[in-house]
Amino acid sequence: MYNSEDDQTLSKSALRRKREREQRYQTILNAAEPLFARKGYHQTSIERIADTAEVSVGMVYFYFKNKEDILIHLIDKIGFRLRRLLGDEFEKTGGSLEGFEMAGKAFFEKFCVPYPDKAIILYRESVGKSNLVEQHRKRIFDKLKEDVIGALSRMQENMGFNFLSDVSDEVIVLSILGIYERLAYQYLIWLDRPGDLKKVGQDAVAFLVGGINSLCIKKNK
Repeated sequence: MYNSEDDQTLSKSALRRKREREQRYQTILNAAEPLFARKGYHQTSIERIADTAEVSVGMVYFYFKNKEDILIHLIDKIGFRLRRLLGDEFEKTGGSLEGFEMAGKAFFEKFCVPYPDKAIILYRESVGKSNLVEQHRKRIFDKLKEDVIGALSRMQENMGFNFLSDVSDEVIVLSILGIYERLAYQYLIWLDRPGDLKKVGQDAVAFLVGGINSLCIKKNK
């Protein structure tokens, strides 16, 4: 909602009102996130969200059409945050296999462990709710696939190798996203063992990096 590019055309009072609106918008999302993650989307009412955010029910409806709209905004924000985190970690090495390793570890250590509510919303509460929610969830995962494909292409160029076949990159992408999602679900939701995720992540990343290496063929000079 908040766009700093418009600030130059606004008066000080208008800027203050704009910041206040953004703050209330974020306050409502911050209240809904742990409620959806811990109580479940269906068990959380608009009234409970409003009470937790310390705003009126009418104020919630001023910013969001309904409860589904709140969930969609959360999914979009969480997905963007995850993509930025993984991209930043990959770029730290200038686009190499080590970057994949760092991004993988960051998924577990800098996303799942410190922000379990965000992971639970992305991997549990966004599933099976409505066609519109599913569209937003699919869009996030399609973007993540594009990110990984792009990173693999850059890594190939930087490191000078080809993949074993023309579908190797697809296999790698689906393996990475599938394994990471399943492990997050297993240890955060089914087993409730978030403390194990750092070690689990290290093992998963080592396994996948080894798999990527096995599909790489050095280019002929």
